[in-house]
Amino acid sequence: MTDRLLTVNDLKTYFRTSEGVFPAVDGVSFHLDKGETVGLVGESGCGKSVTALSLLGLVPDPPGRIVGGEILFQGQDLVALPADERRKIRGNKISMIFQEPMTSLNPVYTVGMQLMEPLRFHRGLAKPEARARAIEALKQVGIPAPERRIDDYPHQLSGGMRQRVMIAMALTCQPQLLVADEPTTALDVTIQAQILELLKSIKTTLGTAILLITHDLGVVAETAQRVIVMYAGKIVEEAPVRDIFKSPFHPYTQGLLASIPRIDATVDRLSTIEGVVPNPLHYPAGCRFQPRCPRAAAQCVAQEPPLVAAGPGRRVACWLADKGVAGDE
Repeated sequence: MTDRLLTVNDLKTYFRTSEGVFPAVDGVSFHLDKGETVGLVGESGCGKSVTALSLLGLVPDPPGRIVGGEILFQGQDLVALPADERRKIRGNKISMIFQEPMTSLNPVYTVGMQLMEPLRFHRGLAKPEARARAIEALKQVGIPAPERRIDDYPHQLSGGMRQRVMIAMALTCQPQLLVADEPTTALDVTIQAQILELLKSIKTTLGTAILLITHDLGVVAETAQRVIVMYAGKIVEEAPVRDIFKSPFHPYTQGLLASIPRIDATVDRLSTIEGVVPNPLHYPAGCRFQPRCPRAAAQCVAQEPPLVAAGPGRRVACWLADKGVAGDE
C-alpha cells in the first residue's frame, strides 16, 4: 500500500440528456501504483475517456456529473475537493494527454505560450525561466530545433509533432500521474512506435505512473504491466498483461483478442464480436454483455455478475469464469 498512488472506488459519472440519464461510468473501481503503467481498454463508448475526465475533474457539467464514489490521489479524495483546489492538482500532479492534439491545442497561441502557462500558474516561474523550461521539455520529447519550434503555432506542426507537444505540455511540471487518452490514434505506424517509446522512456526517467487509455491491445502489450477491460460503463476484467493475453477469462476479452490480426492465422477472415454496444439509456438485464455473448446462460440474463477476484492480481465479472468455461483456451 505504500506504493499506492491512485485508488478509484465505485466511481459513477452520469450524463443527463433530453432522453434520460445514462451511466457513462457505472461503479468503476481500480488502483494505480507509483511508476506503474496500466492499460484501460474497450470499445468506443465503453466509458474509458469519461473515466479519465472524471479523474481530472473535466467532465462538462452540465450535462455530466460525478454522482458517486471517490477518487483517492495520494490519500486525498479529489471528488470532495473544491474546484480551485482541483485546479492546483490538474496539470501539476496529474496531467493528461488528450486524444486529438489539433483540437486540444489552442490554434491562436504559440506552442511556447501554451507550454509556459502551467509552469507560470503552478510553479510561479517568471517568463524567461518558463520559456527555458519549455524549450527543455520540447527537447525531452524529441522535437527538433526546439528554440525555433517554440514560437510556432499548432497548424505549423505535423500530427506527430503536435502529439509530442501535448506530451511535453503534460510533463512540464513533472506529474506523478500521466493520463494518456488514445495517444497514438490517427498517427502512422512509425510515429506510433516513437510515441510509445517516448512514454516508456518517461516512465523510466521520471518514475511517472501512466494510465494508458486505448482500444488497441497491441499498444497495451507493448507498454503496460496490467490491463483493465471496460464494457458498457463497467469493468469486466482486470489482469497482468501477460496473463490476459495467455488466458483471458471474460468472453468479451476473448472476443477482443480474437479480433487481432495474426501472422500465423489459418483462416481468411478475422473473428468478430456479433451485435452492437447496448444503448446506455437501456442497458440489458443481467450481464450487459449477455446479448452478444456466445456462451450466455439463464443466470447471465437474470442477474448481473459482480467483479470478483479470480487469481493473483486478477478480477473478472462473469458467472461462467469460476466454472472454467470463460477461461477455456
